[in-house]
Amino acid sequence: MKKSLQIGSAFVGLIIGAGFASGQEIMQYFTSFGLYGIAGAIVATIAFAFLGLNLAQLGTDLKTTSHKEVIYHIGGRYVGTILDVLITFFLFGVAVVMFAGSGSTFNQMFGIDPMIGSIFMVVITILTLLLNVKNIINIIALVTPYLMGIIFIILIYSIFTMDLTITQQDVLAKEQPSAASNWFIGALLYVSYNIAAGAAMLIVMGGTVKDRKVAGLGGLFGGLMLGALILLINITMFVKMDIVGGTAMPTLELAKQIHPFVGVLMSIALLGMMYNTAVGMFYAFTVRFVAPEHKYFKPSIVLIGLIGFAASLVGFTTLVGKVYSTVGYLGFALILAVIIAWVRKVPATS
Repeated sequence: MKKSLQIGSAFVGLIIGAGFASGQEIMQYFTSFGLYGIAGAIVATIAFAFLGLNLAQLGTDLKTTSHKEVIYHIGGRYVGTILDVLITFFLFGVAVVMFAGSGSTFNQMFGIDPMIGSIFMVVITILTLLLNVKNIINIIALVTPYLMGIIFIILIYSIFTMDLTITQQDVLAKEQPSAASNWFIGALLYVSYNIAAGAAMLIVMGGTVKDRKVAGLGGLFGGLMLGALILLINITMFVKMDIVGGTAMPTLELAKQIHPFVGVLMSIALLGMMYNTAVGMFYAFTVRFVAPEHKYFKPSIVLIGLIGFAASLVGFTTLVGKVYSTVGYLGFALILAVIIAWVRKVPATS
């Protein structure tokens, strides 16, 4: 059970910065559909739990040390190649979104130019990978329960201080930009891009466990925790739509409403999550092309970091809507491949 919880927590820790921390992602894929967003959150929870369980078990079955083996196993030569390219591209895309998100956090909380915040995140990400300080990543992963605690406090505060009726909040919510045409597609897209981001790590973690039941429970726990977070953040923002509507960092805005100090705590949590996700995605993307021990690895880190910074200047909210939606639609191929593997009960081959 302990190992399963570790796998689940690590899974959540990796992708929480990409899909949850700021609230902007939940806003576009769930809250913008009003009360239907709650139904979307339930659909997403079931999907996360199912996919998490199966991906972790596939990693165990194949005793894999790389996501490539599982991807080609369930997708075959042609679909596997497409999925491999998709996941690799998205690793870079998510890192870029984290750089932009850091800029928005600094701007909204401290009034600092977004570019300076983005430069800060790019620099510490590059330095971490150049110095190979892996312990820092483990420490930052501890921010997950800290973030969940703050969000729960904000939720309780928001419910008891709601100024408008549910009907009025529902009207305001539906005026917000949506990343999908309806709540059901929004929920599936959200799961799709998050799984595209977290699949590689979940598969590799599953490969380190001999017992497929332990691995499967880990993926299941991770999926359920992700679902609980969606529901909490969605309800929190819905009941305070008159406050968070139109803001780049909704959860940060709510934290500031309670007290400026809570806003600072939330900013630290957000930056910690973004840093954790940026380092994980950036590393996974780079080693896909250059081995860590290769002489060109460090120069590649710097070069790709600079390219990522340039891409982040497009803006956080815009990137969330464009990058995530595009990869979300393409990521349906990965979900379909996992479902087919589950239906067929693909025999494991070492």
